[in-house]
Amino acid sequence: MRVNFIVEDFSFFKYIGSSTAAKMLYRALTAIPDLTLAWNSPDKDFDLVHFHTFGPFALWYKRWCSGVKVVTTHSTPRLNRENLALSGLINSFYPRIYRSFDHIIAISQGSLGEAGEMAPRVPVTFIPNGVDRDTFNCDLGKRTRFREQYQFGKQDRVALSVAQQTPRKGIFEFMRVSRFRPEIFWVWVGGFPYGMLSKSYWKIRAMKRACGKNVTFTGYVPDITEAYSGADLFFMPSHAEGMSIVLLEALSSGLPCVVRDIPEFREVLGPEGLYFSTTDEAALMVMAEDRLRTAAAEARELSARYDISLIAREHYNLYQELISA
Repeated sequence: MRVNFIVEDFSFFKYIGSSTAAKMLYRALTAIPDLTLAWNSPDKDFDLVHFHTFGPFALWYKRWCSGVKVVTTHSTPRLNRENLALSGLINSFYPRIYRSFDHIIAISQGSLGEAGEMAPRVPVTFIPNGVDRDTFNCDLGKRTRFREQYQFGKQDRVALSVAQQTPRKGIFEFMRVSRFRPEIFWVWVGGFPYGMLSKSYWKIRAMKRACGKNVTFTGYVPDITEAYSGADLFFMPSHAEGMSIVLLEALSSGLPCVVRDIPEFREVLGPEGLYFSTTDEAALMVMAEDRLRTAAAEARELSARYDISLIAREHYNLYQELISA
């Protein structure tokens, strides 16, 4: 079986979650013996082509490549609305793009519904994102390096967020909660992958300059596992998600996760998750020591369902079905 992965992991695309998820899946699939994989190959002869982005290169290649054409719902109109400045224009192209594929892989129940609305005649299969649980595991050496780099003491409490700096990811709420809880050090890993096309770009930059000394914006970091190892809790105020890979990474790293109460997070964390709806609730939740300890003890096990080896096998089985059909 010959499969080509199309992931526009160049320019700003290399910093977005779809690229991270695709690379993790690709590495796991290489362990399957009778599967020959390619990454952004310009060759046209494959049994199946799996698209994870659909920018200019992907759409050009799709017009002339052979094989079954599959797309994963990493990007949908709902996710663009508070992410991109020109989301209305961009979203108008999505139904036509999705309808041009042979099969859709939905990574959450929300994106499953969106795919059905945009492309009602295209078959859809639900397969969530996965996480490499061997890579994302708390490492005491990495914890020490991260905390020394950003000058956090051993007793300091560090709350971590990993995301693009956009309203959809809850960056405004992050900054507000950091003011409510000056005793906690707040770290945001991630930048503006879309540059000035990011929603509220200038407003966010201005608000960042007004943050307190307990807030650090790292931008891109070479080894994200150091950030997870160095933190004491994971804080995710996102308003909408496809299927949050950073949540899986945080859980796999053993972090208690305090998250906004949205369906995508409930899919992963279940009814016992540490949810908030307002910044006041978030400020209380990050200080709920007993609940945080319990969540930390259960975090690693929660990620087991999403082990990338299991998710890779689900993809492989689907590839076989589509090619044989």
